[in-house]
Parts: sequence; structure tokens; C-alpha cells
Amino acid sequence: MTINKELIAKRQEVKEHNPEFIRPESWRYVRLQTNWRKPKGIDHHQRKQKSRGRPGLVKVGYGGPNASKGLHPSGFTDNLVYNLADLEKLDPKKDGIRFGHSVGTKKRKEIVVKAIEKKFKIFNARVSASGSKS
Repeated sequence: MTINKELIAKRQEVKEHNPEFIRPESWRYVRLQTNWRKPKGIDHHQRKQKSRGRPGLVKVGYGGPNASKGLHPSGFTDNLVYNLADLEKLDPKKDGIRFGHSVGTKKRKEIVVKAIEKKFKIFNARVSASGSKS
């Protein structure tokens, strides 16, 4: 049951036109991972965009469409939940829930039971409705 299919598709379409941003010189040294880090040196060739053939810098213009910001890949909005009161404010037809880091197993079980009853999409349950850890 994917919702907001057109927004997810639009986000994917925009992403296809963006360059792949990788960390400068990560192709040269094994010790550097490829995840993006902004070049900050005063003479850094990529920050200055001195030479052609260098990967682009991350800029605000490469962002996705505003309408699809905050959407989980399933199409539901991603909402942090810490207690049952947070659950009451959400709509199961368009909102998915993600438990906050500090929510313990006992309270998590209570919220999962209530969420399943209301047919919410749960992104990180870590417990089942029956009570045993999964």
C-alpha cells in the first residue's frame, strides 16, 4: 500500500540528474571513505573548482522537491513517537511512526499494540505485538 507514489517518483527523477557526490581524493587513498565531506582547505582544488573533471560540490540547488521532503521511501511521513499521546496526533492513512531512541521496551510494546490496532505503519518496532523481542 504505497501512498504518495507521484511524490516519490518525482524525488527519484530529480535524484537521477544530480551528480554522485563523493569525498575528494577518496578515489586516490584507500584510507578515505567515499561518504561526502566538504573540502575546507584554503587551497583545496575542489573547493576552488580549479580543474575540470573534478566531482561537483554539494549545493542547495541539488535538493529534491519540497513536497517530498520528510517522506519515507514507503510514501508515509516519518514521525518520531515517544509516548501514546504522540500517537493520538497522527493519521494512520498518511503518517508512519518511528520510535524515539529513548523509548524502552515496556512502553514500546504498549505503543506497538495501539499502533497495530489503529493500523499505523511502523518503521522500527524492535518488538512484536505478542511481546517477544524480534
